[in-house]
Amino acid sequence: MKRICIIGSTTSAVLATCSLAAAADLPANMPIKTPVRAALYDWTSFYVGGQVGYGQGDLGPGTNPVPEQAVFFPHSVTGLIGGFQAGYNLQLPNRVVLGVEVDALFTSPRDLPKLDPAPFNSTLEYAATARGRIGYAFGTILPYVTGGLAWGQSRVNINANDGITPLSSQFLPHVGWTAGLGLEKAVGGNWTAKIEYDYIDLVRRTYGLGDAMLPDLNVDPRIHVIKVGLNYKLGDTPPWAPSATSPIDGMQIPESPDWNVHGQTTLIQQGYPCIRSPYEGANSLPGGGQGRETLTADAFLGWRLWDGGELYFNPELAQGFGLNTTLGLAGFSNGEAQKGGTDFPKLRPQRYLVRQTFGLGGEQEEVADGPFQLAGKRDIDRVTLTVGRFAVGDFFDGNAYAKDPRADFMNWAIWSSGAYDFPADLPGFTRGAVVELNRKDWALRAGLFQVPSAPNSDVLTSRGGGAVVELEERYAISDQPGKLRFGVFGNQGNTASYREALAIVASDPSLDINATTASIRHTLPKYGFYANMEQAITKDIGIFARASWNDGQTEILSFTDIDRSASGGVSIKGSSWGRTNDTIGIGGVINGLSSAHRDFLAAGGIGLLIGDGQLNYREEKILEAYYAYNLNKWSTLTFDYQFVADPAYNADRGPVSVFSARAHAEF
Repeated sequence: MKRICIIGSTTSAVLATCSLAAAADLPANMPIKTPVRAALYDWTSFYVGGQVGYGQGDLGPGTNPVPEQAVFFPHSVTGLIGGFQAGYNLQLPNRVVLGVEVDALFTSPRDLPKLDPAPFNSTLEYAATARGRIGYAFGTILPYVTGGLAWGQSRVNINANDGITPLSSQFLPHVGWTAGLGLEKAVGGNWTAKIEYDYIDLVRRTYGLGDAMLPDLNVDPRIHVIKVGLNYKLGDTPPWAPSATSPIDGMQIPESPDWNVHGQTTLIQQGYPCIRSPYEGANSLPGGGQGRETLTADAFLGWRLWDGGELYFNPELAQGFGLNTTLGLAGFSNGEAQKGGTDFPKLRPQRYLVRQTFGLGGEQEEVADGPFQLAGKRDIDRVTLTVGRFAVGDFFDGNAYAKDPRADFMNWAIWSSGAYDFPADLPGFTRGAVVELNRKDWALRAGLFQVPSAPNSDVLTSRGGGAVVELEERYAISDQPGKLRFGVFGNQGNTASYREALAIVASDPSLDINATTASIRHTLPKYGFYANMEQAITKDIGIFARASWNDGQTEILSFTDIDRSASGGVSIKGSSWGRTNDTIGIGGVINGLSSAHRDFLAAGGIGLLIGDGQLNYREEKILEAYYAYNLNKWSTLTFDYQFVADPAYNADRGPVSVFSARAHAEF
């Protein structure tokens, strides 16, 4: 029988009448479904995350602000800027979202080519804020406004006569306010992405420069910042927060297999006691002993652009110095110690690269999710092209047991082929392209790279260049895998010939050897090779060895002062003593110099890392042993000891005992 729904005086009456009428027409055995409400995304949660961006502004008139690196953007008083944030959101029933957030932002290193000589310079070292947020949730999209307290620290450098080299520094804190607006969106799993603009206004502070020739300086930071970031919702909410009324109110967006996020942080503390030091030069390890530390924090972001195409980005915050500001040892003791160390964390976009993989068909292999690799499958037989900024060691001279100073050996000449003068800026990165042909039992890869504009320069240039070709052979002995790698390399860089510099000084002893060397630099070649072996003995024991050589006739351009190097060692997992994920490593290396390089140092020459003013030559010999104690699936604590005989090839100095502790965490 036909039923007619009569419109009642209220919506509920209409719904009730229509529902009953419709139900009366249904067969008796048909179940009536309860209406289901649309899933609602809930922003209520604690969260942590990271952000990068770009800042513009000024520090006040007459402050001579340092131009900071900005890579793709014009240099500015902050350059690229980045850091961390943490906060809490509470979503009310009316979809208004209230939140609190604290963050810290750090600036970039100096852009030296853009730095004009001046008697002093100023810079903003960092800025931090504590803000309230209020927004309105449109499901997975949250527009918001924000504002609150800001603080930071400025720095003024008094420069040497060249107007660039800092002689002394002063620091003052600032407080102020900030306001901004942003847009945040849930992108998958517990992750949200945001874009935000902030204006930061810090109170003016006055520096007394202590020089009759220099007036008092007023530093008044006012900064505009655009930043993008990722937040990770921690999930658990406090007892006072409202809970979802049904499971679907806590809707979670599935994570996409086409992007990933990973991160790491590593803290290394090193020190050594007093050593024999009858004389010291500009780059000598101080005789009185010393302790220093380094800290790095990285994010690794990956996107699948299309079939076989991937984009990766690795921003890094780094702080601290190696022993003696990374000077005094050819085989330096801390692989995390950059040549451009800083008192405060500095942001660098260390890697940004595009990778295209061309499968050649046939058998496939699984690719696990991780930094710089997205989970999936790929052809074993393939050609891979990578273009961008990266470390040469990301592709060449790999080794399963001695490659990562964040996880295994720390000494430069053990985790790398010491005589391979690979192209790099001060932190160890370059721009270029790498192509690889991979087969099941071997691989052939080659790369072309930019080189620094001069030895130890932070500026990469296309004048000259570097190239390397590596053949990798894979095999098994008694069913245990092994690899052999052989590489040849060549650089064209702005360097000087040791013999030419020595000849000029010999003809006029009044000349300074280092000033002379700098004055005769021009484009010169350097070439060499390396061989690299890794071999598993059992599933828990592996051995490794390296040998490397370069011609030694011209200045080292990028890495360290080594012309010949041989290293080897053993890595042992802790299964036999019930600590499966612990590792013991024992390794050693012997480093040497060409005769021309020795004579240059003996005449008072200064290298990239070494130079005692004179030289009683003997090969530098290093022994390293470490124990990596696995705390849990994401963190490790390592204790490391290095014994260095004849540091910087000088039999008159040392030996040196370097003690280290390393804390490493990753996700």
